[in-house]
Amino acid sequence: MGAEYANTRHNIGFMIADELARTLGAKFDVDKLAFVANASYRGRNVTIIKPTTYMNLSGKALSYWMQKEKIQQQNVIVLVDDLAIPFGAIRLKQRGSHGGHNGHKSIQECLGHDNYARLRFGIGSDYPKGRQVDYVLGEWTAGEQKDLPARVEKAVEAVKCFIFEGIDRTMAMHNGN
Repeated sequence: MGAEYANTRHNIGFMIADELARTLGAKFDVDKLAFVANASYRGRNVTIIKPTTYMNLSGKALSYWMQKEKIQQQNVIVLVDDLAIPFGAIRLKQRGSHGGHNGHKSIQECLGHDNYARLRFGIGSDYPKGRQVDYVLGEWTAGEQKDLPARVEKAVEAVKCFIFEGIDRTMAMHNGN
């Protein structure tokens, strides 16, 4: 995602990925189709990718890195923004439809299924009718910016739980936070 979107609601997945990499002491390097950081967490290898493709082609990057690193689908978690969830709340799902989200559409097309975990970060839906795109691509409000670091930290803790515990336990422990 370009620099013009760095502090927007739509970039929350990258914000979470950045914070996860920071807490694991990993640095991103540009590689094929993505920025990639490799780390270890509690004895588990972790590959974090931030696709450099357009969001609607992010499945291509995910599919490539899953094959390159031999990552099994049960070890993948996708981080996305979600309008249907109140700001800062997270919801984890084991699988599901793309729900109109172009990134999920691309992933499902490239993987050939919808069986991958996802962490949906609520960005709220406080926008006037017909202004959804402007809202999603808009910057966080001052109030949201104040609360964002703590909410991102909660999302990172959920991802770490997923890495070590898997999706079922992570859902039980973190949904609704």
